[in-house]
Order: sequence, then C-alpha cells, then structure tokens
Amino acid sequence: MIENSMFEEEPDVVDLAKEPCLHPLEPDEVEYEPRSSRLLVRGLGENEMDEDEEDYESSAKLLGMSFMNRSTGLRNNAAGYRQSSDGSCSVPSLRTMVVCAIVLVIAVSVIMVIYLLPKCTFTKEGCHKKNHTMELIYPLATNGKRFPWAKTRLPSNVVPLHYDLVLQPNLTTTKFAGSVQITVNVIQVTWNIILHSSGLNITKATLTSAGWNQAKPVAVLEYPIRDQIAVVAPDALLVGQNYTLIIDYLSNLSDTYYGFYKVSYKDEHAEKRWLAATQFEPLAARSAFPCFDEPAFKATFLIKIQRDEQHSTLSNMPKNITIPVAAGIVRDEFSVSLKMSTYLVAFIVANLKNISKETNRTLVSVYAMPQKLGQVEHALDTAVKLLEFYEKYFHIEYPLQKLDLVAIPDFQAGAMEHWGLITFRETTLLYDNKTSSAMDKKLVTAVIAHELAHQWFGNLVTMEWWNDLWLNEGFATFMEYFAMDRTFPELQTDEEFLKLRFKTMLKDSLNASHPISSAVQSSEQIEEMFDALSYIKGASLLLMLKKYIKHDSFQAGIENYLHNHSYGSTRSDDLWDSMNEITNGTLDVKKLMKTWILQKGFPLVTVKRQGKSLHVQQERFLRSVESENWTSDASYLWHIPLSYTTNKCNPFLCPYVYLLDQKSATIELQEEVAWVKFNVDMNGYYVVHYAEDDWNTLIDLLKNNLTALSPKDRAHLINNIFSLVGIGKVPLLKAFHLLDYLVKENHTAPISQALFQVSLIYDLVEKRGMQDLAARVVDRVEKLLRSKIDQQTWTDDGTISQREFRSTVLAFACSHHLGNCSTTATELFKEWKASNGTKSLPTDVMKTVFTTGAKTDDGWEFLLSMYTSSVSEAEKHKMLEALASTEDVRKLIWLMQTSLEGDLIRAQELSHIIATVIQSLPGHLLAWDFVKENWEKLIRKFHLGSFAIQNIVTVSTFQFSTEAHLLEVKTFFESKSEKISQFRCVKEAIETIQLNIKWMERNLATLQQWL
Repeated sequence: MIENSMFEEEPDVVDLAKEPCLHPLEPDEVEYEPRSSRLLVRGLGENEMDEDEEDYESSAKLLGMSFMNRSTGLRNNAAGYRQSSDGSCSVPSLRTMVVCAIVLVIAVSVIMVIYLLPKCTFTKEGCHKKNHTMELIYPLATNGKRFPWAKTRLPSNVVPLHYDLVLQPNLTTTKFAGSVQITVNVIQVTWNIILHSSGLNITKATLTSAGWNQAKPVAVLEYPIRDQIAVVAPDALLVGQNYTLIIDYLSNLSDTYYGFYKVSYKDEHAEKRWLAATQFEPLAARSAFPCFDEPAFKATFLIKIQRDEQHSTLSNMPKNITIPVAAGIVRDEFSVSLKMSTYLVAFIVANLKNISKETNRTLVSVYAMPQKLGQVEHALDTAVKLLEFYEKYFHIEYPLQKLDLVAIPDFQAGAMEHWGLITFRETTLLYDNKTSSAMDKKLVTAVIAHELAHQWFGNLVTMEWWNDLWLNEGFATFMEYFAMDRTFPELQTDEEFLKLRFKTMLKDSLNASHPISSAVQSSEQIEEMFDALSYIKGASLLLMLKKYIKHDSFQAGIENYLHNHSYGSTRSDDLWDSMNEITNGTLDVKKLMKTWILQKGFPLVTVKRQGKSLHVQQERFLRSVESENWTSDASYLWHIPLSYTTNKCNPFLCPYVYLLDQKSATIELQEEVAWVKFNVDMNGYYVVHYAEDDWNTLIDLLKNNLTALSPKDRAHLINNIFSLVGIGKVPLLKAFHLLDYLVKENHTAPISQALFQVSLIYDLVEKRGMQDLAARVVDRVEKLLRSKIDQQTWTDDGTISQREFRSTVLAFACSHHLGNCSTTATELFKEWKASNGTKSLPTDVMKTVFTTGAKTDDGWEFLLSMYTSSVSEAEKHKMLEALASTEDVRKLIWLMQTSLEGDLIRAQELSHIIATVIQSLPGHLLAWDFVKENWEKLIRKFHLGSFAIQNIVTVSTFQFSTEAHLLEVKTFFESKSEKISQFRCVKEAIETIQLNIKWMERNLATLQQWL
C-alpha cells in the first residue's frame, strides 16, 4: 500500500553540527572527507549511489552551510578578539593573528581540495567520484531523530532468510493484528536493520541471536515517505551472524485494491458477506507485514492465519494443520514456502468452494463463490493442460505440491501470479457455457496461460529490480500466446497478439514512450512500468528473436536461463548471456537485443527497389509534434532482423532474413521480382515504408491476388500505411485506396485492423461535431463491407475466427445503423426481455443485442435490473458495456459515479465504463469532466501511476483535437502538482492531443474534398 506520505515534500536538512549523533559510525562509513563536511553529512562508503538516485542538495551548498556553522562557533569562542572594559575591541596579538591566518589557509585549502579533487565533478547531485559514492543527507524519522538511511533502495548489508508470519484478521471489525519473525543474515557490520513498513502500527520489537541469552528490546525509527523503518540494534551486528527480528503490529484491512484488503460480496442467499485477500505487487507486502519488500530479497515464508472457524483460508503452500485457539477461533498453519520474493506472498480468508484435479503429483484446484462453482470447469481443464505443457517445454517440473486458481469478486488487476495461489478477476477465470462468447473463452484461456507462465518466469526466476519488469511480464505474455497456439490451436490466438502489437506500437511511437528496461526508483515510477510496453513490446521482441535464431535455439536459451537462475534474481543481461551460450559465437544476442530494450520507440525501415537491388534504410519512427522539416534523431540505431518475401520466394528459404545493423544497406536479390513485402507476418517490431511505385504494386496485388500474402501480412500493410499517413510519409487517399480491396477480404485480422484505423479517423471527426463528414466516413466503409454484413447470421455457428468475424462486423453495423442490423438486434432484445431474461441469446452477438436494447429507457432499466441479479460475470460484463453505451447524460453520470462508489457496480469496472462512455459524442466530454471532478477520489482508490489511472487519463482525453482542449488538459494536470504533470500517462495524453490537432490540420481538407 502506497501511503499519502510519499507525496509529501522531502524533509528539512538535518544539521548534525547541532543534532547529537544518534548512532556510531558504521565500518562502511569510514572514509576520508573534509572536517567541515563531516559535521553535516556522512557518506555510505561501499554502498554505491545508483546513477538514477533521486536528487539531493548540492554538496557545494552543504559544504558552505557546514563551514558557516563551524565558523559561527569559532567566532563565539574566539579568544583572540577580546572586548575591553570600555567596550572597544583590543588589537589581537601577533600569535592570535598567525593562528587565524593558519586556520584561514587550512579552510581555503580544504575548499580547493574538494573542488579540485581528481575525477570529481560537482553537479546538482553532488561530487561524483569514480566509485560513484557521494555524500548524503540523512532524513528525519517521525520522532524527529536522525533516520540512518537516505536512499530509496534498501541497503544490502542485511538480507532476509526466513519469515515466520502470524496474522489475525477480523472480518467484522475489518482490522488485523500481526506478528512477524524475520531471520536475517549480516553481510556487513552494522548497527541498523533497514526494511519496509507501510501503515502498520508497530507495538513491540525485539532482536535475538544464538549468542544472546534472551531477546533484547530495540528502538524502531520510521520514515513513512519511503515506507522505511530502521531497527536500531543494541550492539553491533556482526558479519556472518544470523539474527531474528520480532515485530508485533496492528493495522486495518485496506479499502483499496492493494495490500491486505477487504471485499464485500453477496452470497447465494443475497446476504452481504466479507472476505479478505491480498495484492502485493509491486510494493504492498509492506502494508501487511514489515519486510524487505524488494524482489531481489528472496526468502522462505511460514504463514499462520488465525480465523473464525466459519471461514477458510488459502496461502501459497498447502495447509499443514489447523489448531483450535479459542471458542470459535482456529489457527491454520501452512507449509514453509520455497525461496521467493515478498510480492508473491498471498493469503485469503473467505468462504469459497472448489473443484480439483491432479496432474504429475500437483493438485490443481479452482475456487469461486459457491453460487458460481458451475463456471470453473473450463478453467480447471485449461490449467491442467497448460501446466503439463510448460513442464515439458521448460524441462523443469512445477515445484509445488498444489496450484490454486481463485476468482476474487472485486479485483483490480486481471490476475496475479502468486506462487501456488493465483488470484483472478471473476471475468478472467469463470466461463459460463450459456453466456460466455468465443472471445470470453479466449480471454479466460489467455489469462490462465499468462499466469501459469509466471510460475517459471517471475516466480522461479525473478527480475532483480523493477526496471527489468519486462523479464517477468514480457516473457509471460510471449509464452501465453505461444502456449495457447501449441495447446489450443483452435482458438487462433496469434491474431489477437497481432492486434495488441499494433496498438502497442501506437503508444511506443510517442516521444513520451520509454525503453522497456528503464531506471526507476519511486513508487509511482515503478507502478508506471506496468504498461503495454513491458507486456506487449517485451513479448514482441521475444517473438522477433525467436523467429531470427529459430525455435530450437530459442527454446534451448530459455531452458538455460531458467536452469542457471532458478530461485535467483536476474537482469536482462543474464537472459542474453544464456542465449549466447546457445548461439556459441554465431550471433551476439546481447549486442543485438540491447538496441531494442535500452532505446525507446522502434525503427522505420524504408525500402527502395531498383532492379535486383533493395536499398534499405532505418530511422526512428516517431509521431512528432514538430514542424514538417523535423528529422529523426540520428543517434537511434537498431540491429534489425529484417524478413522479406517476394513473388519468387523459394519455399525452402522463404522468408529471407537480413540483419540491418547500420543506418543503411543494400540487399542483392538473385533475380528481379515483381514485388517485395518486408516484415513477414509482422513478426518484427518495425514499420516498413516503400517507394511510391512499390506501394502501388502492393495495393494492386491486394486487389488482384490477395492470397499471395497471408492475412497477417495484409493486416500489416493496412496498419503500416495508416501509420505512415500519421507522420506525413504517405497521403491519406493512398491509404483509403488500399482499403478498396476489402470487398474481397473475408478474414478477421485485416478487417479488424481496417475498422480500427477508420474508427480513429471517425472519432476525431465526430468529436469535432462534424456529423455529416463522420457519416460519409462510415458510408465509405459500408460500401466495402455491405455484402459481408448481409451474409452474417445471428448464431454461434462456425470456427472461432468466423465467430469473432461475425461479432466484429455486426457490432460495427449496429452501432452505425447499417442495413437491417439494428432491426434484428431490437427484435432479439424484445424477445429476451419478454422472457424476463430466460431466453438464450447467441453469445457472440449478445453484447450487440444488449447495446441496441439499451437505447430505450425501458430497455436500459430492464438491463440494469438484470445486471444486479445475474450470476454470470461474462453476461454482466456485456450488460455493463451496453448500459454505458447510452447517450442519456444522466444515466452516464450515474454509472460512473456508482462505479466509483463501488457498491452496486464495483470500482474495478470504472476504467472500462469510462472507456465505453467516451465513445459517444456527449459521453467523451462527460467522462473528462468526471475525471476532473473526482481526481482526488480516483488517485486514492487506484493510486498514482497504477495501470487503472494510466488508462483513465489516456482514454478520457485521446479523442480531443482542439487547442482549447489541449490547454484545458495541460492546465488541469499542472494545477494538481508538477509531479503529476510529469507522469508518463499525462505526457502521453498531451502529446496525443497535439498529434490529433496536427493530423486534422494536415488531412481534414483532403478528407472533406474526397468524401
């Protein structure tokens, strides 16, 4: 849990010339420093300052302050200047003058030595020496005493080995008591143990060691701005010794989605009940128990939970024993865990039911509310199959005896990969045969695949620090789609991955983007790393690498990585080193991949064909807000594994591959070709631009022989040409001419991408109030898709791809009142309403039917009543989206406000509601007003930097395209604080509005003339 204290100003400088030293110098603090500086600050010696550590006061300024304090004392005590009885000052003696001169010379010399110190540069951060040490200001603890640590990251002089944690949650009072015993090992002699604690009322703390006769009371200093506490030892803690720190504390169950939090729900009798669950990633374990809350500090855990006997508990490990402790109260004790990070610890106190199945000596169970137990069978079968697949693919068995998957009725994230106890939203785990669509089935399968992949990538091997979060999330996302393709090929998930890559590149083409491996320190910076770049871009780069080095080498590299670092922590370089052991000098994977993870954005590859020669050139693809003559930053250079195909591609060699590791190069073909297409199946993470003649050739190819290219290649061409329109490389009309081939297209991926690109244009025009022009944009698309709309049936028949195609096309047609779509949907809704919701609707078109029905007041009210009584989360999700699609302003405001309150509609749905509300003309202004008016409530509920806040800021502003709205958004966030205005999502929102303004200036006139 991130406390509000994190947003307070930094503490005042502690003047140690006046404050007595509270702690003796530790061995690692003894190094040379000027005496005047020593009066104020102490260095941390061998503990290096991270280059990205937060700013401190200038060392030069501190030196001046310190010397001033000292010289003041000298003046007050100087014997050389005596006042005579008549009040006049006597002339100092020669000896006094000499002494003063010597003192002055020494003082000046000290200053010169500091400023002229070799290999030392004074900056805002201070004196940077070769070993990166610098002087730090110690902050003040809450009791006004000196806090003995001044960095965001914990010191490494003490490491945890084992936690023995006892918790006593009370679901009636919503409070809990806790006691933790932490066994630590001392790496460097110290007098302090620095660890994390947030919002915990510590009532008692003691320290013991094998060499001591009894536990000794210890003082605890608190510094809540960084969620840190310092345990002050009574004696020096010696190298190599183990100590046990025992802390008792009290706290409240959280009313946010972080930490140890409470959830209300209705049981099968519609009575209100409470459960308690945990969500610790990234920084909230510290709000449930004092701990070393950084991923690299792995330890084992023994969890004990005291509860009312009517409840049950779950944790990472199997339950060992249940012991009665009082009337109606029992204590559950779980097995000792494997070595793991604090953010993976989990426990739940609730009344849940489950079904189970055993595979390879692991008991897999799926838990849900009793009334929803009938919706867990698909999840259980899916989890068993995926667990078996991962064990075979990684050649590493799942190391625990059990694996629980739990549906939590109120859960902000999609799911959380706690080792042995994975928690989910109900919509991402439960599948109802009567109300869940093909896309719902794909979603549940994908989320389970992602979280099970984490049991190896993230749990067994964990990133050392949050800057490399992509090692966890990028890998889990990549394996999610790979495992689904291998295990459930009928779901055709590769197209879903393709759509996500397109959307991620839209975000990554902004200047507000970031490298997927980025330096982070603060809690907000860490929260901001949980974005599409860490997940989807990370996965995309792994896909590109796999295609380049081939599957067998890639798989061997993964196995090598997991075996080398099991139960350990890693950096990105550890992965590349493991891959290099497999490539064995044939390819430097580290050199190649560092160009992708340490640079933000991605390349634009321009191809010019001349005879048998292909001239290729790379630059950064950037949707710049600068003038037309702006040029890309020349310092950007990627090592790009180019893939390409031609009309004469040899089936045994196709696609061809070329590594472009310089700004430009020439590829020689064996013979002249009619056409060439780069980035085959969009397996590479780059955009391709062709010379005008080659674009024309490819457009003709789509019209005359579209099957010469795969559906993914066709979708890729649509995405690329509209992306190039956005940066002025291709005229808008050429992009629309390419879409003319859609009359022959029958595949989901290209049509989905075409509708997405056109919808971006439609939204900009419609939200400007240009309804006539917006209607003409729709008419243009209708002419291309009319026959496909008319061919659709309102059933669940066909393959997954055909069913998704039907959902996509009919949703588009009904939302724009094309053909007979709205009439058919209205009739189906009336029949469903007349049956009081008992009539079955085709699941793939259910949302479209609900959305059409919600256009009337009666339909909307009936849908709301059905929403409150439905036990199918898949059905409720569709109902909620339909409810938020109304254009009734009062209803939209009520929906957003009710969701924020979190009773009738859970707060977990708010982000999705806002994303739906903004799709209508009145809704997009209402949503932004709602965000402004409720900003403080939003950041209390979801936390600054969280994915929910990122999403709310982005979706509520991304359709603005006027200078007035740009000024309004800028002014609003600047008025909150400079810190908030510098958040990445805020910068992204502002940059997107600027780009929308530029797009309209460049293309609006052309659009009006052409249509």
